[in-house]
Amino acid sequence: MNPTVARKTAVVVGHGMVGHRFVEALRSRDTDGQWQVIILSEEQLPAYDRVGLSSYVGAWDASALALPGNEYTGDELVELRLGQSAESIDRAARKVTTSSGDILAYDALVLATGSYPFVPPVPGHDDPACFVYRTLDDLDGIRAAAEAAGPGAVGVVVGGGLLGLEAANALRLLGLTPHVVEYNTRLMPAQVDEGGGAILERLVTDLGLHVHTGVGTSSIEAADKGLKVTLSDETVIDAGLVVFSAGVRPRDQIARDAGLEVGPRGGIITDLGLQTSDPNIWAIGECAAVEGVCYGLVAPGYSTAEIVADRLLGGAGEFPGADMSTKLKLLGVDVASFGDAHGVTEGALSVVLHDAAKGTYAKLVVSDDAKTLLGGILVGDATAYSALRPLVGRPLPAEPAALISPAGAELGADALPDDAQICSCNNVSKGAICGAIADGACDVPAIKSCTTAGTSCGGCVPMLKKLLEQSGVEMSKALCEHFEQSRAELFQIVQVTGIRTFSGLLAKYGKGAGCDICKPTVASILASTSSDHILDGEQAGLQDTNDHFLANLQKNGTYSVVPRMPGGEVTAEQLITIGEVAKEFGLYVKVTGGQRIDLFGARVEQLPLIWKRLVDAGMESGHAYGKSLRTVKSCVGSTWCRYGQQDSVGMAVLLEKRYRGLRSPHKLKLAVSGCARECAEARGKDVGVIATENGWNLYVGGNGGLTPKHAVLLAGELDDETLIKYIDRYLMFYIRTADRLQRTAPWQEALEGGMDYLKQVICEDSLGIAEDLEAAMAQHVAGYRDEWAAVLEDEEKLSRFVSFVNAPEEADPTISFDETGERKVPVLLGLPEVPVATQGK
Repeated sequence: MNPTVARKTAVVVGHGMVGHRFVEALRSRDTDGQWQVIILSEEQLPAYDRVGLSSYVGAWDASALALPGNEYTGDELVELRLGQSAESIDRAARKVTTSSGDILAYDALVLATGSYPFVPPVPGHDDPACFVYRTLDDLDGIRAAAEAAGPGAVGVVVGGGLLGLEAANALRLLGLTPHVVEYNTRLMPAQVDEGGGAILERLVTDLGLHVHTGVGTSSIEAADKGLKVTLSDETVIDAGLVVFSAGVRPRDQIARDAGLEVGPRGGIITDLGLQTSDPNIWAIGECAAVEGVCYGLVAPGYSTAEIVADRLLGGAGEFPGADMSTKLKLLGVDVASFGDAHGVTEGALSVVLHDAAKGTYAKLVVSDDAKTLLGGILVGDATAYSALRPLVGRPLPAEPAALISPAGAELGADALPDDAQICSCNNVSKGAICGAIADGACDVPAIKSCTTAGTSCGGCVPMLKKLLEQSGVEMSKALCEHFEQSRAELFQIVQVTGIRTFSGLLAKYGKGAGCDICKPTVASILASTSSDHILDGEQAGLQDTNDHFLANLQKNGTYSVVPRMPGGEVTAEQLITIGEVAKEFGLYVKVTGGQRIDLFGARVEQLPLIWKRLVDAGMESGHAYGKSLRTVKSCVGSTWCRYGQQDSVGMAVLLEKRYRGLRSPHKLKLAVSGCARECAEARGKDVGVIATENGWNLYVGGNGGLTPKHAVLLAGELDDETLIKYIDRYLMFYIRTADRLQRTAPWQEALEGGMDYLKQVICEDSLGIAEDLEAAMAQHVAGYRDEWAAVLEDEEKLSRFVSFVNAPEEADPTISFDETGERKVPVLLGLPEVPVATQGK
């Protein structure tokens, strides 16, 4: 930052996705600190992902939608004012008056006010049980009304476009029966044609939606048990609530009041540089009418934000036009449209493949000589979207029919020229991506990091992988130098061949002597495919230090002992035993974050003595040392809590006892919350279960660590049996297919097809392996035996637990503690630190 630069002030009105993108773009380019930015946000929350609004339903966690860097922590040149809107603009004085009465002077005013939902003037539209679908607050209101209406009540959505179907899905997740009313003769009329609309209607009807097309809403009246909704064909629907999703209008009132030029159908008129009729005021995103045209998608909105940032720093950027292509999944149904999807270009021809049996519809719109792609529509299967969309306006590499036929030509990345736009959200070309690969970006995360491609909707990620392959990047799957196979392939080999030793596997499928990578990995695979004790025979030598001694190694060479407490439950007698053991062996005691008690400071020869006392008291190994299930955390649930909706403790105990000892690629943590207040922090766990009035919501892939991830909803409103069945399948599928030391969150992100694919495998059994996964888990449950107890019963295993093999009675003299303060702490006596083991909680 240059302190000699005369600083100017930019006031940004609106803090949605586009407003945030503008501030990010300006601050990243303004290296001299020319601009001070003040942001006025009408909402109480900073910028969040409004495109992903529907993911809020079920999770009810606003933080999961927060855009990265939306609070500008540590940036002294950005001031964010939440809950404060702009009331008026004094163009002559270049000042804005805010809702709190503040008057802000500006050198540049950027209007990012977005749009507002259009509510048709239907009689009764202002009833308290009528809502719009636009903000998190709207969804909170819909949720409250749905709970008041009760399970199975009808929710009516007025509008069958993109947001209307998202709203219908939200109502379905809330336990309501959705009815969608669309004035047009088909759903999503802006994106699909009659043929695509017919397939889409059939698919969503099969999923439980009731669709009314070609009709309007005549009136809404209060009734004894909710609302009476009358349609234009005289159909009457008894409903608990109504959601209007009939389109949006630009929020341009503050511009109108200030005398700025607006379009006849709304929107703040700008030139290609996004400058309004006042040279000191700019408009971006949905409120801007660029040369009279408003664009309602995030990609063109981001483009307008980038251009204004460029202009304020002396650039000459101009709006390049907008790619209005969309690819989305509604209620599990793929829908995509791109280019001239409706064939309005003069002389355009259409090539259609309609497979009613499979529920798919594909249409390509081509030039009159059938050599140039103009656009297309895909419903039911949109896998070809990422390859087809960049070809719009370019010569076709094959016959049109072959490009959409299952038996036809497959488009490779080499069919695209360098200037083809791969990521429309962030305007990233094939050339830019290939340049990043040439500079060393050797995987998808690296490409995302240096180009921003794939960081918004993710629709271009399959093409990023194709470009990596085309560029000759070697994506090695080898576990290490001794095994050319991946961990998942080795798992399959062990499962199919029945090989039960590392030496046997190495002799037949590997080379060399093995290493610290493949030995514990194979040991984990062997443990995951049988109930053999991990210290039996050859396996004992494969384990890392923690597994070798069934305890966590600490920095001074002592170990910690963590007995299992399923669901956090422990009896008074067990607590007394723990206290007596701690006192007898001089152990430091700490309650962990996973609702267990950790005993620190045990010497290796003391471990069996401590275990015996705990095992005799009815306790067992908590596996705090293993790449396995650690804990299942819970709140007190409906048993004690007045808010509890299900017995969370009972479910946590059931799950912990079911999955205890389950070896996996990395540690596993579970949690069960008795209601949506989430006291057990279930969405931060690999598997999180949250109670509802009607059952359980199941979340997967939540991880802590350096890059925390919230768990994602896999399925909702499950009964006990289905919940356990889905968790069985999920955990075994993860154990079989994840890479070495890969947590569940990155594993899910790396799956081709992501969560949609995972839902198909786990909930719909798309691979036909559900029965096999459940059987594998049943085998684990039936064969489980406490590892501590097994050591106590085996003299050979017990012989391992000594400080010195040649003097088994001797204690390690280097182990010492400082007990002068309130806490007992280890003293290292000048010795190098032992690497700290992963702590179990």
